[in-house]
Amino acid sequence: MTGSHRVSKQTVFTLGELAALLDVELRGDPSIEVDGLATLKSAGAGKVSFLSNSRYVSQLVDTQASAVILEEAFADNCAATKLISKSPYVTYAKASQLFAPSPAINPGVHPTASIDPSATIEGDVSIGAFVTIAADAHIAKGCVISEGCSIGARSSLGENCRLFANVSIYHDVCIGDRAVLHSSVVIGADGFGFAFDGRQSIKIAQLGGVQIASDVEIGAGSTIDRGALDDTIIGQGVKIDNHVQIAHNCIVGEHSIICGCSAIAGSTTIGRYCTIGGGVGIIGHLTIADKVMISAMSLVSQSIGEAGIYSSGTGLLESKEWKRNIVRFRQLDDMAKRLRELEKLTLGKL
Repeated sequence: MTGSHRVSKQTVFTLGELAALLDVELRGDPSIEVDGLATLKSAGAGKVSFLSNSRYVSQLVDTQASAVILEEAFADNCAATKLISKSPYVTYAKASQLFAPSPAINPGVHPTASIDPSATIEGDVSIGAFVTIAADAHIAKGCVISEGCSIGARSSLGENCRLFANVSIYHDVCIGDRAVLHSSVVIGADGFGFAFDGRQSIKIAQLGGVQIASDVEIGAGSTIDRGALDDTIIGQGVKIDNHVQIAHNCIVGEHSIICGCSAIAGSTTIGRYCTIGGGVGIIGHLTIADKVMISAMSLVSQSIGEAGIYSSGTGLLESKEWKRNIVRFRQLDDMAKRLRELEKLTLGKL
């Protein structure tokens, strides 16, 4: 058989059907048909738009959308048919899944795929060209494994996982249900562990694995290293952007979000419902509490014990001003010493 997937045709809904699927209130004609989503500015007939940012309220007057997802507070500003939601952005997210061209599984194995006889492949799995599946691997039902993917010995995929082209999963990696791994993701490569003997660096064998829970999505080019002894652990519902590095023995709590180009050093624990901004660096052996938000380009050099928003670095300045301030940064210690001496002199005269 030839394993592949095909893209389903665009879906058309009546607004009555759509409102029922999204569990929102419809104000308008339920028989109107819609076939996609668009912005308020670009939408035409047959499209659904949304308002989640009050800065765009003025666009409600002129939008040509067949319907708009919005809060009750803005209903009077909109002449189009309305889908009233308490959280328009979340409703939009759900609607986007309904209209997305979804891959329908065409079960089978491409003739160029290489599958070890000891591997277990359940039903309704699509395995593309030049896929390699090693000994004792397990692939659960409903998975789509695109061309060029490699799955190592004793690794497993849960039900309905989707691997895009050229994903590499090393040995002893366990991935839960409904995971989405985009192209060139690498899971289970060696952690960066070396011991210096005074002359050279001696490699520390990485003996752990990687455990990834269900409903995790990992963006293109991201890497998650295996543990040195214990496993690296990614919790349920975690979303990881493109080009993120997670080092050995890290633990990422449930439903946390890690944005692009962030790097997390080894043995760091990130709590539940955290948001790590783009380009953040987190040094090793730290603990970050639940519900922490870290601003983009921050360097985290100490543990964070309480929920909240944290930032580091300097704000953007014109280059000439920034250079002058950098000179002042170098003088801060001396200035502080002089200030303390001045305070002592002043207090001595009182």
